[in-house]
Parts: sequence; C-alpha cells; structure tokens
Amino acid sequence: MKFRDRMANFMQGRYGTDDFSKFLLVATMVLFVLSMFIRHSIVYYLALAILIYSYFRMLSRNISKRASENQRYLDMKDRVTGIFSKNKSYRQQAQDGYRFFKCPNCKQKVRVPKGKGKIRIHCPKCNTDFIKKS
Repeated sequence: MKFRDRMANFMQGRYGTDDFSKFLLVATMVLFVLSMFIRHSIVYYLALAILIYSYFRMLSRNISKRASENQRYLDMKDRVTGIFSKNKSYRQQAQDGYRFFKCPNCKQKVRVPKGKGKIRIHCPKCNTDFIKKS
C-alpha cells in the first residue's frame, strides 16, 4: 500500500482543512517569524499552541463542531471585510461624481450628484427636505 493511500485512509472521516485552519496556520507562521525577532518565549509558545490547535481541528472527527467554528470565523471575517468594502464603495462613488449627506431628521444617507450648487435634498425614508451645497 502506497503512502498516499495510507494517508487517505487515515484522513477518512476527519475534518480536514477549512478557512479557519488556514488562518490559524498563517497566524502561526507570522508568530514564529515574530518570535525570531522579539526573542520572547511567550510568543513562541503561543505560536506553538495555535499550531497544535490547528492540527487538532484538522484531525478532529467532530465535524459539526469544527464546521460551526469555521462558520463563526467566516461571519466575523465578513463583518470586518464588509466595513472596508463599504468604504471602498463610497470612495468609488465619490470619484464618479456623487456626494453623500445625512438626513438631519433620521440620519439616513442620501446620495446626490456633485456640482449642482445649492439643492434641495429629499430624504426617501422620512420625507424630510433639507438644503445643501453639492
């Protein structure tokens, strides 16, 4: 029996890798490199503990628990990256010739074209009108 077949047999029924495991492995590598420069043993042992935990996750047979951990990680990752993508969208629209104002009544963001002078802006949420210079 080849090594590849034995390894496949061993991994059968185990969780394997996912996004959270990949993140843990990258964090481990960063901490190992950091520990070479900091020369503090706690950073090294933290990296070692994360490495052991990531291997534990990959070799685990409790697939439902590992999948829920991965889902929590993905939800948190989406929240963090969502903040940056929203800001990127606003910057792109600002470059395309739009300005954003908050309604003084309900704080709803309203997009208006740039360069139109003083304009009356109508809030679609609370039907308030306010005047701003675009």
